[in-house]
Amino acid sequence: MNIKFVVVGKLKEKYFKQGIAEYAKRLSRFCKFSIVEVPDEKAPENLSQAEMDQVMAAEGERILSKIKDREYVYALAILGKERSSEEFAKELKDLTTYGHSDITFVIGGSLGLTPAVLKRADTQISFGRFTLPHQLMRLVLTEQVYRAFMINEGSPYHK
Repeated sequence: MNIKFVVVGKLKEKYFKQGIAEYAKRLSRFCKFSIVEVPDEKAPENLSQAEMDQVMAAEGERILSKIKDREYVYALAILGKERSSEEFAKELKDLTTYGHSDITFVIGGSLGLTPAVLKRADTQISFGRFTLPHQLMRLVLTEQVYRAFMINEGSPYHK
């Protein structure tokens, strides 16, 4: 199984890098795990809606260029479906059971994801209505993917 994150921007904070590296190491016994970073679009603080759309479109094109047709895609979106850790674990298990061995998660930039990326996604997933920095979301998502594997293994990690 291949798990890939396609994310906008570079991870700068050492503590996030260390946390993700730890979970990536743990994930290596279950899957091939990778993170593909696409450049974020530089933009001033106060953008018009048209400028925001342009930034999101540029980032969206970069994201879509990293996704292959055969990949099952989760888009992280505030309006996506919330799942419990157990539901998420079952979903990943079912996907692999039914032939999806390439699963990709997309984390957009600070402005979110374009309709084109959301349309390409097979499903949208939400971690609640909180707004989290996309760098922190990488760590949270990595841990939840690891947790899903541990739940499916019957490990006490989840308790």
